[in-house]
Amino acid sequence: MALKAVHVSDVPSIDQVQENAALALSVTSFFKDVKGDDGNEVKCRHKFQKFVVMGHRGCGMNMMQSSDPRMKATRENSIMSFNAAAKFPIDFIEFDVQVARDGCPIIFHDNFILAEDKGAIVERRVTDLTVAEFLSYGPQKEEGNVGKPLFRKTKDGRIFEWKVENDHPLCTLQDAFEKVEHSVGFNIELKLDDHMVVNEYAKDRPIRFSSFQPDAALLIRKLQTIYPVFFLTNGGSEIYVDIRRNSLDEAIKMCLTGGLQGIVSEITAILRNPEAVTRIKESKLSLVTYGELNNLPRVVYMQHLTGIDGVIVDLVQEITEAISYYCEEADEENGLFGEEGQMQVKTKPGFLQQQLSSLLKLTPELIHT
Repeated sequence: MALKAVHVSDVPSIDQVQENAALALSVTSFFKDVKGDDGNEVKCRHKFQKFVVMGHRGCGMNMMQSSDPRMKATRENSIMSFNAAAKFPIDFIEFDVQVARDGCPIIFHDNFILAEDKGAIVERRVTDLTVAEFLSYGPQKEEGNVGKPLFRKTKDGRIFEWKVENDHPLCTLQDAFEKVEHSVGFNIELKLDDHMVVNEYAKDRPIRFSSFQPDAALLIRKLQTIYPVFFLTNGGSEIYVDIRRNSLDEAIKMCLTGGLQGIVSEITAILRNPEAVTRIKESKLSLVTYGELNNLPRVVYMQHLTGIDGVIVDLVQEITEAISYYCEEADEENGLFGEEGQMQVKTKPGFLQQQLSSLLKLTPELIHT
């Protein structure tokens, strides 16, 4: 059975969706069991059992304009990249899911896909493509077949040929469920207002949903109670018409009123407003961060110490090695860890704000005002 998607327009309004309309999916060991009013098992609470590291788009995103070869090592959002990340001690891989015109969930970050055709760069919206058209771009699975050469546009409008050292074909969500190492969880970012029906392919793999679109996140929560749903936010670095997207406080409010399990915030928003970590934790929400600063080991470790639950990173090998080293060093020298490696840090008043704020001074060149 192939994975299919249902568009929001084909679903009743959010207020009409029954709260217990859970998908018949397998339960994962990452979630604490809770019984609903009808006696059925649900997963409405979510708590990370340890500090988690997530591979961003697998083993890291591609930045064609970067001089760092690590940002062009392996094609992002590919099965090769996912399995390369899974070789390291990470908990989840994060990737982006959109829906092809014929209803198939596909994995691709950008809203538009660019290729060269007869000497000209042609740009098409990803969701306007059928799955067959989408898979015709880039390297092909069948030997001898040649796909359309891929290009990528940066935020400032520059166009680069999408060349990486280790290339691999584009893929679908079903490919990921079937071909990615089963021990690693999936953090699925929904790029548009679409809801994926994840059926028997999930099995017991840990799954989390997340979206920058408030109504998409709320709809997923309404449609199922098995897997946790997180709200993605840049914490106010960009301003939107929808005020729910414009600050960490609005994100907290939306999660609490909508029954979401946590927030995924851009790290600089946390550094600029470190008191928000306390408010998020007091609200019993999980907190994960993303962003370029998460490729700096000291930034990641400081988040670990201050109670942030996890990070999404590009440099998977470097960060997992650094975290392992820091944790071993802390365990031996400071006795920071108790049973099963759980943090036993008791922070002093003001520690959180002082330590996080100090990171701003250490890495100003990476913070865009």
